[in-house]
Amino acid sequence: MARARQTESRHGVELTNLDQPLFGEAQATKRDLIDYLEAVSAPMLGELRDRPLSVVRVRPGQQPFMQKNLPGYAPDFVRWTPVWSESGHREIHYPLCNDLPTLLWFGNQRAVEYHPTLMVPHYGEHTDVLGGTVTHLVLDLDPPEGSGFEVVVAVAHLVHEALAAAGLRGAVKTSGSKGLHVIVPVRDLHLPDAAAATRALAARTEELDPERATTAFLKADRGGRVFVDSTRSGGASLACAFSPRVRPGTTVSYPVPWGDLNDVRPADFTVRSVPKLLDGDPWAAILPEPQQVPADVVAQGHAIPIARVAAMHEGKRRKRAREANPDAG
Repeated sequence: MARARQTESRHGVELTNLDQPLFGEAQATKRDLIDYLEAVSAPMLGELRDRPLSVVRVRPGQQPFMQKNLPGYAPDFVRWTPVWSESGHREIHYPLCNDLPTLLWFGNQRAVEYHPTLMVPHYGEHTDVLGGTVTHLVLDLDPPEGSGFEVVVAVAHLVHEALAAAGLRGAVKTSGSKGLHVIVPVRDLHLPDAAAATRALAARTEELDPERATTAFLKADRGGRVFVDSTRSGGASLACAFSPRVRPGTTVSYPVPWGDLNDVRPADFTVRSVPKLLDGDPWAAILPEPQQVPADVVAQGHAIPIARVAAMHEGKRRKRAREANPDAG
């Protein structure tokens, strides 16, 4: 049997080492990744277009790593946008993946995961992703260790209920790992209000069933419950719909209608299975139009402490308590 070619060109992009395994437990080769990206390019590019992009790459013999800054050897057709990093005190050249050749180039770089920002940047005197337009809110549902997928599905239905009570609609997709992402398209919302609204919706979900759902940022406080993560907003990024993940089987973050949620599992959606399932753009088909967030939701959220900040202070308090009384149980 003839060996498949290791080098070829598609859409003007040279592709190499196509028959190498993608990563351990991937059950897929680099060719499978390229074939997948080409097959889903139309709906996936709709998720990536004009958003600063971070990718997770897996090079042979190395641990996966996230890359934000576009490397200097990138071809000229790969566009980028400058974003100032306050933490790093430097300008980062974030790539923009707006066309198929760029997507295939990233695939050839062994970029498996695609994490665009949750905002589309505005360009003015000071270019900063935080000066962009908030396009959607995200509630990231993270199941506890050792649980089945059904527990996170149950909490997703709680989110659906909380949204409906607030007069909002959302769509759900698998994260490509063990959890789910609930996405709420919004309009006319500044970053601080978007972050506040997300905290309020997470709190309302927890209130519906505190035995199943929690907003506790510290893992030690979750007590075997599903974490409703409200911290992904604004300049944060998220694995987009159709993004593969560095997970066993090379699973994919895939849209699921609410009515089908009880009947799916994350392993149903992989780089091998999804092209056979794809019919048009299933994400656009279930994603609501952008909505105005009610003022009471925003106001409630502003009264809720920011989870990461509260957790940081609580962690320091507990550390001081342990140091002061090392013999305490």
